[in-house]
Amino acid sequence: MRIALIGAGQRGSIYAAYLREKGIEISAVVEPIASRRNRAVEDYDIPQAFSCLEDFLAQGRIADAAVVATMDRDHFRCAMPLLKAGYHLLLEKPISPDSEECLRIQEAADARGLLVMVCHVLRYTEFFTRIKDIIDSGELGRIQTIEYAEYMGNFHMAHSFVRGKWNRTDTSSPIILQKSCHDMDILTWLVGCRAAKVSSFGNLSYFRPENAPEGSALRCKDCTLGERCRFNAYRTYLPMIGKWRAVDVTDDMTEEGMRRALDEGPYGSCVFHCDNDVCDQQTTAIQFENGVTAAFQMSAFSDHMHRRIKIMCEHGSIRGDDAENHLTITRFGSFADVPTPPEEIALHPYRGRHGGGDIGLVDAFVQALTKKTSERPRVAGTPNGEIPSGDSEISRSIESHLIANAAEESRLTGETVYMNSYKDEIRTHC
Repeated sequence: MRIALIGAGQRGSIYAAYLREKGIEISAVVEPIASRRNRAVEDYDIPQAFSCLEDFLAQGRIADAAVVATMDRDHFRCAMPLLKAGYHLLLEKPISPDSEECLRIQEAADARGLLVMVCHVLRYTEFFTRIKDIIDSGELGRIQTIEYAEYMGNFHMAHSFVRGKWNRTDTSSPIILQKSCHDMDILTWLVGCRAAKVSSFGNLSYFRPENAPEGSALRCKDCTLGERCRFNAYRTYLPMIGKWRAVDVTDDMTEEGMRRALDEGPYGSCVFHCDNDVCDQQTTAIQFENGVTAAFQMSAFSDHMHRRIKIMCEHGSIRGDDAENHLTITRFGSFADVPTPPEEIALHPYRGRHGGGDIGLVDAFVQALTKKTSERPRVAGTPNGEIPSGDSEISRSIESHLIANAAEESRLTGETVYMNSYKDEIRTHC
């Protein structure tokens, strides 16, 4: 089995490393930045390297599948010709910032019988799979409502969504899609139903010029606050040389290279004087077609990155915090003053990021790809067959994107979005 790597940034490299662990050959890499391309060739012993997708496609079908780990607004441009050429895809989220493009990618994959698995890694963590198993067992009855929060961490917000590559909707995605389509996917998966209507509220409240401290400057190198500011770029990034946040800043992992990048590049800008426009907090209410309701909150105002969830069922509740790697099941008793002892579930230690979800996703992709490549190919244009195996196959992931985009529309218009009408409007343009 051979897989091509389209995009050799941080996420592409993570998937490439896990694929190599499983004995999968990375047969080609496409990456416009020469330093990243060359590093991928060396790290993963890749025989063919290309600076653009067109040169790669000109070689014919030289792999079974491709990992698409480019920036958000390049996904559609990459995915469509790859599908036309017959490649199965592991596609980084979001599928596309545009709902119409999401549906067009799904239609192209279905028409050709190709697997497109979206990188919704949370489905493959023990934290969420155990919750799903408890719900599906029926021991607590049906879900009634869910409280769910994603706490991004103020440093992650500043790094990725204020200074970084996802700081503007017009060049990347709304943050509710880019960051929280994971969570919309988890909600639809746990509830097992499509959304009926969505309302959302939020804004960019803190990382704005009017909140800049007195004495601050446009760039950290000129700022009088120095180490007194927790967002000081040199204080943030110099101790992180060689780690995941720092590699976004520069490919030169020396102190001199880092200082030069901070002196000149976007990561050395004051967080209150960037050109960012995505929300730093947003709350979304969802009613599903089966009557279940969910309240989801995304907030940058936390000291670390974690997710917290409470699922209230007919006969009990499930609570958990993925940073604690622990779940609590409470079964309802007859009287409040005679509480039922909760059941505590300690989960296993995990390897890798996203609670072990990255590794789980790659395992699931390889299994699904092995099955798909052993099937007889479907001729384009024939009726769709059974949904391919794999929990994050695109037909199961696309609902999360439609909900997230509907939430952004609701936030901007102040109106509730009715999902059937919203989907019908999108499909008229496909």
